[in-house]
Amino acid sequence: MSTVQRQLLMSLALALFVALMVSILIFMAFPLEDWSILWEKELFNFPFLLVIPAFLILITAGFGIGFGWYWKAQFQQISEALFELEQGRFSGRFDNPSGEEMILIESRMEKIHRQIIEQTKLSQRLANEKAEDLEKRIQEMISQERNRLARELHDSVSQQLFAASMLMSAVNEAKEPSNDSNDVEAKQLKLVEQTIQQSQLEMRALLLHLRPVALKGKTLQEGMQELLIELVQKVPLKIQWKIEEFEMDKGIEDHLFRILQESLSNTLRHAKANSIEVLLVQRDGFIILRVVDDGVGFDVEESKTGSYGLQNMHERALEVGGNLKLVSVKEKGTRLEVKVPMIELKGDNE
Repeated sequence: MSTVQRQLLMSLALALFVALMVSILIFMAFPLEDWSILWEKELFNFPFLLVIPAFLILITAGFGIGFGWYWKAQFQQISEALFELEQGRFSGRFDNPSGEEMILIESRMEKIHRQIIEQTKLSQRLANEKAEDLEKRIQEMISQERNRLARELHDSVSQQLFAASMLMSAVNEAKEPSNDSNDVEAKQLKLVEQTIQQSQLEMRALLLHLRPVALKGKTLQEGMQELLIELVQKVPLKIQWKIEEFEMDKGIEDHLFRILQESLSNTLRHAKANSIEVLLVQRDGFIILRVVDDGVGFDVEESKTGSYGLQNMHERALEVGGNLKLVSVKEKGTRLEVKVPMIELKGDNE
């Protein structure tokens, strides 16, 4: 039963009750000798006995319908507000609130809406923190596993390759060619030695990928020198560098250091170079990092589409507002240069 119907029935029942009680009181105060007079007496061409109850019923019915529509509109506002609240949005104001009760309902709905918003923000923040914490733990697990693999490779395969390389060098130095068959055998042994040395370079590059050295509080210049000195001690390449001392942002230092690691790793794995030159200078408002080798070179356009390492270096350069230029000529070598503008902020507002 709708609100209008309920109000109408209640008004009609009230009207009949009031008419009955008024009639009883009137007849008790002024008793009639002949009750037929009420039926015979007419008002507006209708028996008086019917006019009065009909009149009361019409009036109360009108009031009932009016009140019914009024409360229906109020309940409709509450229903729509609850629906908005259920959907997570609430306008905060009723169209025509009337009475202290409706104002109180509106106020409490606003309070519930604010609580829902705060709960939602808290839930989202907890979800973000949980996701970030999970990602951080995953990265830590990956880093630990990479370090474990790097240690095992260094302690087993890398040492075995070094021992094999030393053994082949000793065999080739001790062997004295005397005829054509021995010359062929000596060439094969020399090829084996070169293959082992190349495998060592591949292993060094792989270890550099698995366990990249972090700056850990050092400046970029200190980290670069430490890395290059370590490579000089471990790889049979001529490595030269020129590193100038100047200050830069920590973010730029980290990105340039990772680019250097990636570049050196690619050189060790693919270039077959005899020498590497590394340059870090500051010129004309730019930080310049340059890595040059005399290796076999490659087709830059073909490598851009399929090399994750080159793409990663380009992205790192862009993230610090710089650009990376790569030039490579087959059988001549490769030159990688990163230029990052140094922007000095003057004042907090800038």
